[in-house]
Parts: sequence; structure tokens; C-alpha cells
Amino acid sequence: MPKLLIVSAWTRNNIKIVGRAEGPLLLLAHGFGCDQNLWRLVVDRLESDFRIVLFDHVGSGASDPQAWDGAKYASLDGYADDIVDLVRELDLRDVILVGHSVASMIGALAVIKEPSRFAKLVMLTPSPRYIDDDGYRGGFSRADIDELLDSMDLNYLGWSHAMAPVIMGHPERPELSEELEASFCRTDPDRARSFARTTFLSDNRADLPKIGVPTLVIECTEDAIAPRDVGRYVHEHVPDSRLVTLDATGHCPHVSDPEITADAIAEFATAV
Repeated sequence: MPKLLIVSAWTRNNIKIVGRAEGPLLLLAHGFGCDQNLWRLVVDRLESDFRIVLFDHVGSGASDPQAWDGAKYASLDGYADDIVDLVRELDLRDVILVGHSVASMIGALAVIKEPSRFAKLVMLTPSPRYIDDDGYRGGFSRADIDELLDSMDLNYLGWSHAMAPVIMGHPERPELSEELEASFCRTDPDRARSFARTTFLSDNRADLPKIGVPTLVIECTEDAIAPRDVGRYVHEHVPDSRLVTLDATGHCPHVSDPEITADAIAEFATAV
């Protein structure tokens, strides 16, 4: 029989642990096109009080390229399974999982799969479905998403250059868009396109009521990717949740407004 290749989560997901060893435990999950480095400004503000676990999703950052499996990662469940493997392998408990963008839903799925390991969930600019539906506003039509995915297929680098400013939402601070674009460009285009399809075509609305831990939903006052209707929808459908609206613009407040983002995470994480 062929040998099964067992890949440690440490290697597969490029895990790093920083901060105060005895502090409350934060697990930070990055969104599409990003890697753990984009959390650094929030980490700078939290590491004196928290133990922080950082990692890269397979196909992103410095994750193990040999761990990529196109069938597994065609569903957000594949990424959620990796998080469950990670917390089991490191024997992490009372985890406060912080997910940005699509990782909010990946994190929700992980919490549903392994609720005993998680104490709280923070969903930073989440969206359970990006495509509008009857009685639901996700912010995009199916034609919008098809055009976005087609554009990625035709010219990924051109797409990255065009979309980074839209996602970041700060034309007066071009260095932010440049950082996001650089993150996009560090990602293997084929795997980025796969992750994009998984992200923008998923519908996880039915999973929201299954989240069984206290949850913080963080939205921004202006966000071209996850408008405020979405934040309100998530809050209304997650049983034990609260909604915080940051006075911030864009889809990546942990990059553009790290201080208020870190404050919101810390306040919720330490609340009794």
C-alpha cells in the first residue's frame, strides 16, 4: 500500500506564535489574497497582552506548496478543516478566532466543526454570500462576480492592480493599495484564482445560526466588498453576537485603521 503523507500543520500553514505566553489566545486568519503579514500592525498593538497564533492558508504566503489540493480547497470547508487540524495539533483551547473577510466564514465553519476548542469568534468585515439574492443584498450581481473572475483568468496581475485600490478604499493613501497589490502578486495566480472562486461563489448563510460561541461582527462605515447591509445580516443571524461599526473606510481596517481594529478585538476578547 502507498504511504500516506502526513504534513504537520506547522509546516503546512507556516505557523508562528508571538506575544505574552500566559495571555488570552488569539488565532488570526487572513482573507483572500493576503497572508499573515497583513496582521502585523494589529499584532504590534496586541502582543503585549495576548498570545497570538498566526498562519497562512494553504496556497497563500509561505504555506507549504506541496499541501495544495485543488479538490479540497474548492470549498471553504477545506480551509476550515485545516484550522481544526491546527488547533488539535497544537492542543489549543479557549481560542478566540479572528477571521478577516472570507476567513470570517472559514472561522465560523471551524467553530461549528470543533466548538469545544473555541471560546469566541471575531468576524472582521464578513460576508456569508457576496452575490445578491431575493431579499438579500450581498453587494454584487452574479454578472459582477463572473466579470471579476473572468478578469482574473485573463490577466491576474492587471486584476490585482485594478482591484487593490477598490478593496482598500483609501485613494489618498496609495501605499496601502500598493501593499495589498504586492500581497496579491506574491500569491500563485492559479491558486489565487481557485481561492477567489471558492470565496465569491460560496453561500454560507445557512451556517450563521449554527455558530455556538459569542461572536463579534466588525464592519466599516464604507466597504465596497461587504456593505453594511451584510454586517447587519450577519449580526441578525448569529445567535449570540454583537455588531461594531468602525469609523473606517475599506475592506481591510486591520491594515488601514489598525488601532481601532485592535481596540475592538481586545475589548471583546477580554470581556467577561
